[in-house]
Amino acid sequence: MTDTSEARSVDGAARAPRPSRLRRLMRYLPLVAPVLLWAVPCWVLLHTGQHWPLPVALGGTALFALGLVTMPITMMRGHGRRQQDRAAIVGATLLGTSWVLFTWSVLLGVLLRAGLAIAGAGDGRTRARIVTWAVLGVAAALLAWGYAEARRVPRVRRLDVRLPRLGAGLDGTRVALITDTHYGPLDRARWSARVCETVNTLDADLVCHTGDIADGTAERRRAQAAPLGTVRATRAKVYVTGNHEYYSEAQGWVDLMDELGWEPLRNRHLLLERGGDTLVVAGVDDVTAESSGLPGHRAHLDGALSGADPDLPVLLLAHQPKFIDRAAAAGIDLQLSGHTHGGQIWPFHHLVGIDQPALAGLSRHGTRTQLYTSRGTGFWGPPFRVFAPSEITLLVLRTSGGPTEPQSG
Repeated sequence: MTDTSEARSVDGAARAPRPSRLRRLMRYLPLVAPVLLWAVPCWVLLHTGQHWPLPVALGGTALFALGLVTMPITMMRGHGRRQQDRAAIVGATLLGTSWVLFTWSVLLGVLLRAGLAIAGAGDGRTRARIVTWAVLGVAAALLAWGYAEARRVPRVRRLDVRLPRLGAGLDGTRVALITDTHYGPLDRARWSARVCETVNTLDADLVCHTGDIADGTAERRRAQAAPLGTVRATRAKVYVTGNHEYYSEAQGWVDLMDELGWEPLRNRHLLLERGGDTLVVAGVDDVTAESSGLPGHRAHLDGALSGADPDLPVLLLAHQPKFIDRAAAAGIDLQLSGHTHGGQIWPFHHLVGIDQPALAGLSRHGTRTQLYTSRGTGFWGPPFRVFAPSEITLLVLRTSGGPTEPQSG
């Protein structure tokens, strides 16, 4: 017994430095990432055998260097204490542009160059220049398309969700979901009004907003959020906080949503009754709430379900999909979440997948619990959506034997 204990202690001591080394590396990530995002495209497009005329090579390198310097400065001015909207727009646009350039410089820089070499197309300089123009062309097309995708009113995605415990009287209940509207530096008051008009065409019994309303305080983004007051539901409009509310005086957003006629479900529930049957509609604060230091703000599922009949089906609103572990342990029937944006700009979804158990759509967790993860209604930061379209979601709740409604996405 003593020997084993000592061996474990020595083992633990030997392993202890590893997490600290990882933490030290993570500290340098904000410094290394911008350099990679700008240096890699600069190298691939200008300095890998293209032999551009000297003014082109110097001018192009200067542009990449300017981007590398400008992006972090404007991001800090836009999202730091100064909260300068113009700086935030410039910084976010440069971030999205550099990500797309980086991605396609790597992909086409390797794959296209190899393909051209295998095909024997031209000499080294010709192949290098073909890669440059291909990367610039693809990046420009994706950025233009991604900007249009980000700024348009989302298409409605409709799907049936079968809940075995749902009573027959609730079969066909229509739940509209919007999330991650992210009202911010780009004024989207008109977009917001059109989103709300679209929601009103869905004739929903319940309308849900699962957080990340805006980037900025309620006072600052009030004009963009005001159209939410026009949303109609036959039974209720409910809202839970997202992580971005906790960067921007979350209680102000809770108060404004209440003023606009939405029920903030802060670790509480309400009952939706129809046809003699009842559905528990519960909500929790975002998982980051407790670390915000705001009194009473935390993700508390037991509190949200306090007093609810355990035999009734439960629809839970929780901003982040990773809350599903707690939801499944509690036997929740359906959790609605956002947060992921579906990755927003491909292939960023691979990084999102490290932190979240689901990226988009309907998934099952455990024997009873289902999770629907929306790709989000708006966008955060870079005004682009590439291979991750935004959505307004209409979920039609069905009993096990209920009729099937056609789906569209």
